[in-house]
Amino acid sequence: MKSKTITLAIETSCDETACAIMENGRTILANEVYTQIEIHQAFGGVVPEVASRNHLEKISEIIDKALSDAGVGFKDIDHIAVTYGPGLVGALLVGLSTAKALSFALDIPLVAVNHIEGHIAANYIAHKTLEPPFVCLIVSGGHTHLVEVQDYTKFNVIGRTRDDAAGEAFDKVSRTLGLGYPGGPLIDKLAKEGNKAAIPFPKGMMDQDNLDFSFSGLKSAVLNYLNSAKMKNETIKVEDVCASFQHAVVETLKGKTEMALKKTGSRKLVLAGGVAANSSLRKELSGIEGIEFYYPPLDLCTDNAAMIGCAGYYHYLEGNFGTLETNAVPNLKIGM
Repeated sequence: MKSKTITLAIETSCDETACAIMENGRTILANEVYTQIEIHQAFGGVVPEVASRNHLEKISEIIDKALSDAGVGFKDIDHIAVTYGPGLVGALLVGLSTAKALSFALDIPLVAVNHIEGHIAANYIAHKTLEPPFVCLIVSGGHTHLVEVQDYTKFNVIGRTRDDAAGEAFDKVSRTLGLGYPGGPLIDKLAKEGNKAAIPFPKGMMDQDNLDFSFSGLKSAVLNYLNSAKMKNETIKVEDVCASFQHAVVETLKGKTEMALKKTGSRKLVLAGGVAANSSLRKELSGIEGIEFYYPPLDLCTDNAAMIGCAGYYHYLEGNFGTLETNAVPNLKIGM
């Protein structure tokens, strides 16, 4: 194998159209991301059909820009890595179809990447010495998982949400409060000005001896609190609601993570996913004693293609290639 392996990676699982050029998996040569946030803000969330149409319009431009930024041509690419799930099926198909076409035209391997594995791999880019095994808490708009990362391509899910993902709860509470989309950064900002002890919101499943999560009850509790206050003509301090809600989420995530570290005996913790950008979550997890704690920079927390390229590189080394028959899997699981 060459001393320098160049990966072209594509990510279109939701509302970011992204392409990255990676060297040996962990070095970013280019990382282009076109976000559709402003488009979907008008709808209060991502509209799948709108996302797919925008991917179609932007993907060629983003690939060309990434190649230009990296100073490489198609002839320099050793393999194509692409997200094939989980995500919005129409959005996934845009990226996957493009990747298949490039793989066929350039006669180079196609590597299909699990989006959740990509979030974990973002930490390998940020922390050059990080190696498995470790426990990873993955928290995003669609996923909340506790995973034993046994090797670069081997994963054992030891906990997951039974209903809403944490990021989804942030978005729904933000929408209920009239704050907008995406909810995570907006609530995080307002929570800094509020009292986290003002409202005793529930911490789902913390009384159970397992590593699973539940956030639907918390979401309902926020809604009930707001409706009750409105009926009683009580003043609602949005900052206190945000702080109290975020505190309940973070304490739940931290509590289950501490249980996972104890059950596995691991002393190495990694945080991944869009909600990894939450300042309170980073602070609380960094306070767990006796562990090594890793998390990615903000630009690698949200969806991007660099993380897909990194994850794809390790599958490439193992010869885990896709084919022209590889299809999008919107409900793809990790560790299977």
